[in-house]
Amino acid sequence: MAALTATAPADRIHVFWHEGMLNHDSGHGVFDTGMDPGFLDVLEKHPENSDRIKNMVSILKRGPISPYISWVPGRPSLLSELLSFHSPEYINELVEADRDGGKMLCTGTFLNPGSWDASLLAAGTTLSAMRHVLDGHGKISYALVRPPGHHAQPTQADGYCFLNNAGLAVQLALNSGCAKVAVVDIDVHYGNGTAEGFYRSDKVLTISLHMNHGSWGPSHPQTGSVDELGEGEGLGYNLNIPLPNGTGDQGYGHAMTELVVPAVGKFEPEMIVLVIGQDSSAFDPNGRQCLTMEGYKEIGRMVRGLADRHCRGRLLIVQEGGYHVTYSAYCLHATLEGVLNLPVSLLSDPIAYYPEDKAFAIEVIKSIKKFQKDNVPFLIQD
Repeated sequence: MAALTATAPADRIHVFWHEGMLNHDSGHGVFDTGMDPGFLDVLEKHPENSDRIKNMVSILKRGPISPYISWVPGRPSLLSELLSFHSPEYINELVEADRDGGKMLCTGTFLNPGSWDASLLAAGTTLSAMRHVLDGHGKISYALVRPPGHHAQPTQADGYCFLNNAGLAVQLALNSGCAKVAVVDIDVHYGNGTAEGFYRSDKVLTISLHMNHGSWGPSHPQTGSVDELGEGEGLGYNLNIPLPNGTGDQGYGHAMTELVVPAVGKFEPEMIVLVIGQDSSAFDPNGRQCLTMEGYKEIGRMVRGLADRHCRGRLLIVQEGGYHVTYSAYCLHATLEGVLNLPVSLLSDPIAYYPEDKAFAIEVIKSIKKFQKDNVPFLIQD
């Protein structure tokens, strides 16, 4: 029998998706405010709109990566499943908001008619994707979901997010016998909700690479700074990597090599969750980083290597942001090419080149590495 290669069915990515998630409509206005100032003829869609996800679905179905993709239907979560991460009071608030016809939960985050059902589908679909891997039906699952989730904290919504899809999946893995889970979040914004959910746990290593944006108000009190390390038993198990605005492919690659790979190797997880947001791309309206398709492909390749070395190849990918309707889909395609370890790119970059200077990013990464070596117990141990 011929040896298995990346093109063999055993190395496919199982994509979990349900079209009901398209029914979440955040409305129109000035960017994400929902505001009509009265002097504009054309109000744009909220950046977290269904068009971005439609293109992600279509590029995986009709793009050159399609032979490597298997599609699995998603499903809504049960309310009881949500309580593994979220408080009953918060879930009741969301249920009541839906029953009352909708509510703006915080700046830019609108629960409108159809939003709650879409949120339940996003949570349940992500749980199904994790269960697929846990039960041994496949090594790599991708939850192609919206609304996004990594800003949703146990007790409140934030940043377009209602339910923390990745956090729920991590808790499912722990409840199913995984001793340790590592989360690598490359969305342009700090995965503060996921971090908050496991801030006092030494069973989950949360790593977030994000632009240095700080707090943005009561819904997002966390700053994403290097000194938010966790508390109690969780001290040192929340690693923030706030990168300078404009950090590109080489800077992100350096951060992965110098900070992420060693930390995951030291932690030795049994499962990795890769939280992806294409809002770190060069042309995203909601981010200030400069990743291109090549950078995303390299990150995908590196995380796949970590999963192979430490987790028997088990990897869950969860979709978050990414608001350039076209380029987000291209960057997703590139990320999954990297995860599949494809030697040659299947899709050329329509932008192809973005100038970058990695010198400042390298200095920042050096300072973060020194801080971690001085303050993170499990990294200091021999």
